[in-house]
Amino acid sequence: MNTVRRNAPFLVLAALAAVFAGIVWFAMPHDREVKSLGILLFKLVPFVLATEAIARLDPVWAQRIRLQMVIPVCFLVYFLYFVPKIFFVAENHPELYYYVLTLTPFVILSLVLSFRIGGGAAHLVRRLSYAMILLMLSGLEDLAFLTVNEHTDPAWQTIPEVWTWASHMTVRLGHPASKYEAFAFITVHVVLALLVLFAPQRWFAPLARVFRRTPVQASTAG
Repeated sequence: MNTVRRNAPFLVLAALAAVFAGIVWFAMPHDREVKSLGILLFKLVPFVLATEAIARLDPVWAQRIRLQMVIPVCFLVYFLYFVPKIFFVAENHPELYYYVLTLTPFVILSLVLSFRIGGGAAHLVRRLSYAMILLMLSGLEDLAFLTVNEHTDPAWQTIPEVWTWASHMTVRLGHPASKYEAFAFITVHVVLALLVLFAPQRWFAPLARVFRRTPVQASTAG
C-alpha cells in the first residue's frame, strides 16, 4: 500500500495522459493544419501529462517491477503501427523508406541511451537494444503493412504468396520468401528477441566476459 501511495502521482498522471491521448487520437480529426490555438494547446495536454508522469516516476520502483520492458512495447507501437501507416500513405516516395530505415536504429539507440543515462544496467541496455533490432529485422513491419492498412488493390488485400518486396529476407534466404517462409522467418526472430529479453542472465555470462575485456587485455592474451 505504501508503494502505491508513494507512486500515486505517477500512476494518476500516466492514466490521465492515456485518457487525453485517446481523446486526441480517436475523437479529434487528424488535420494537418492547426485550426486554432485552443486545439493546439489541447493536443499538447497528453504530452505535458506524460512528461510530468515520467518526471515523477520512482526509478527504484521502476527497476523493481522491471518497467524497462515497456521500452520494446513502445518501440513496437512506433514500428508496427506508425511506420506501416507512413509507408502506406507515401507509397510514391521511395526515398522515404530509406529515411525511416535509418531513423529506426536511431530511435532504438535513443531509447537505450535514455535508459542508460537514467541508471539502467549495462546488461539490460544490451538486452533491450539487441531485442529491438531483432524485431526490426524480423519482418513484423512487412506483415503489419499488410494488416493495419486498408488496401484497395486486390493484390494487397490478402497476404501475398511470395514476398518479393522484402529484400531483407531475400538476402538472407537466398530467394524471395514464400508466405509461410516469411511467417517462419518472423517467428524465429520474435522468439530470439524474447530470449534476449527474458533468458536467464547466466546464459549470457560468456558473452559478457568478452565485452568486459579491454583492448589491452585482449592484445596481451593474444
